[in-house]
Amino acid sequence: MSEDQAAPTSPIAGGLAATVVAACRSCGVAPPRPFLSLGSTPIANRLVRADALAAPDPAVPLEGGFCETCTLVQLTHELPAEEIFDADYPYFSSYSDYLVKHSEKHVIELIDQRRLGPGSLAVEVASNDGYLLKAFIDRGIDVLGIEPTPGPAAAARAAGVPTREEFFGAEMARRLVAEGIRADVIIANNVMAHVPDLNSFVEGLAILLADDGVVSVENPGIGPLLEHTEFDTIYHEHFCYFSTTAVEALMRRHGLRLVDVQQFPEIHGGTLRWRMQRADTGTDTPTPEVARVLAAEQAAGLTTFERYETFAGDVATVQRELVELLTSLAADGRTIAGYAAAAKGATLLNSSGVDHSLVSYIVDRNVHKQDKYVPGARIPILDPAVLLERQPDYLLLLAWNVKTEIMAQQAEYARRGGRFIVPVPHPVVL
Repeated sequence: MSEDQAAPTSPIAGGLAATVVAACRSCGVAPPRPFLSLGSTPIANRLVRADALAAPDPAVPLEGGFCETCTLVQLTHELPAEEIFDADYPYFSSYSDYLVKHSEKHVIELIDQRRLGPGSLAVEVASNDGYLLKAFIDRGIDVLGIEPTPGPAAAARAAGVPTREEFFGAEMARRLVAEGIRADVIIANNVMAHVPDLNSFVEGLAILLADDGVVSVENPGIGPLLEHTEFDTIYHEHFCYFSTTAVEALMRRHGLRLVDVQQFPEIHGGTLRWRMQRADTGTDTPTPEVARVLAAEQAAGLTTFERYETFAGDVATVQRELVELLTSLAADGRTIAGYAAAAKGATLLNSSGVDHSLVSYIVDRNVHKQDKYVPGARIPILDPAVLLERQPDYLLLLAWNVKTEIMAQQAEYARRGGRFIVPVPHPVVL
């Protein structure tokens, strides 16, 4: 974001500085119009070490806004990316079996559809621990990963995935092109929402893309988020929340043409995959799905502020129902644990006022999260092995988007009488 797009920063307890967004991150015409406040919350993935529990967690306003010019949904406050994606960033994609399988299937499709082979190059922006690019390497395709966080980048290199450790944007893309690097395929999964300087990011995609190459972008869609009241998907790491309407306008501004849209209801609560080519040299014809999805979004009200006002009321209802359920179970002497120290879990817990008094602990397979605490709520994170040792009565699924995978992993816990709580779109006990 350029200086003329943002208001002066204001200090937050703990040394952070939040910036009030003064113009839309995409079109730059006007500031986003607020529709949902989730209060001031800590950075969701800034897990707390045991030796740091005495210090308070710095909290930053968490508020969703809508651009009435280009329809992009975005946060009204932001933090520098370096504050969020720091050296302790704990997310490693390969801990999700389902996500790994989904990505490998995508790789196979791209190799077949684009006829990739020796001499082709696949680039992934925000390549994390290299889980996706490894599937290209295993099939003889050259790759380059771009990942700014040290832990995942190191894991990728250890797995044999060439990785540049920096943030991606137009300036980096120009340097790569100057080195003779152009990508036949660029993949950007679950990253475009994480980018504060959205225009530089998309400009970089256009610069790096080969003449007849394709860009494939995946992100949770704003439509499913509204429909299923997935308010916990909103956190500081996600600067933007995309509809196809907003994506099409953004890509067109940078010389990219939207040529296909695919929907994956089971991924991250409802993911869309957008495929783009260069508008000047790309040869693909837009599929009928592009026009169909754009029309469906307009019919569903995703291009109007009123739909987002309705969503804010739905969020308040879900939060109240969740607290009432957990409070009732605790009053009956039931024990409650959580599964997955996901970023969405931090939003769910903190914005709803759920802490250690209601959820005793959280388990997570990711060893990088274990023996730490959820920021704000200060709930300890443990190894999933403790579930069978302690056998809590209920397990709150904080990563409800992979509930099928979690419940399959915890079949023995369920066989012993354990039950699962799915918090959205309305809290239910399974």
